[in-house]
Amino acid sequence: VSRAVVVATGVTATGDRDLLGVDVGDSEDGAFWTALFRSLRPRGLGGVQLVISDHHLGLKAAIATVFVGASWQRCRVHFMRNVLSRVPKASAEMVAASIRTIFAQPDAAHVRSQRTEIAGMLRTQFPDVTAMLADASEDLLAFTHFPVAHRRKVWSTNPLERLNGEIKRRTNVVGISPNDASVLRLITAVVVEAHDEWQVAERRYLSEESMAKLHTPRPRAHHRGAPRRHRPDLRYSQHHAEHLTPAAVELHHDTGHQQRSGPTEIANRSAPPGRHDRARSRTGQCLLEHP
Repeated sequence: VSRAVVVATGVTATGDRDLLGVDVGDSEDGAFWTALFRSLRPRGLGGVQLVISDHHLGLKAAIATVFVGASWQRCRVHFMRNVLSRVPKASAEMVAASIRTIFAQPDAAHVRSQRTEIAGMLRTQFPDVTAMLADASEDLLAFTHFPVAHRRKVWSTNPLERLNGEIKRRTNVVGISPNDASVLRLITAVVVEAHDEWQVAERRYLSEESMAKLHTPRPRAHHRGAPRRHRPDLRYSQHHAEHLTPAAVELHHDTGHQQRSGPTEIANRSAPPGRHDRARSRTGQCLLEHP
């Protein structure tokens, strides 16, 4: 049985990355996405402004249900792959280069103007591509509503590829897992390592100056470079993320992990009691990113 592994990460109002949650389930099931997103809210997740992901059945509806008012950015890399699957191989580079010019424009007005021009240019030879650009226009260009400095981090799920690669490397060693709980234990260990690296990084994921254009952040409670006191709890299927209203949440998804057939143990999703309930609140924007 092939199962999807989903990792949600966030960017706080001060531009730092945080780990929000991990789960295993059916990536095409809208109920799975809704349950995952709702499980993050009691931990303090709020103020979501942008969700980044691939186009999966049920995902967009779950985003609209749980994160009311948030925009959705469809990953441009996955969109391009979908487009090129409709184009003859001999024309693939020309079509890809044309679409890339849309994202190279200096501002929102020029981005939308270029999309219209490219769609018109491709209409005669590639009507399917023109239709795809029209249907995905708003979702594909959601990044234009955010600071220019954020664009490369928010128009695709590529920033999570390093973490994605490490997860695949570790799970490939194991091969087949007996149930969801065993997969979660392994992947939890991997993402906690990445989370700890983010906490002591010398540079922020997004600069404070660019984040200030979205909202006014609260003062930081720790010195830059010093380890933060919170750490995800390995006993739980979803890591504790210090209560926050993040500026960006990125959702990673990998469907390649195999699981032995038979009864599946579902790990406890509830947030740990005690110190997790006392975690301070922080403000920020949210992106959910999912390759």
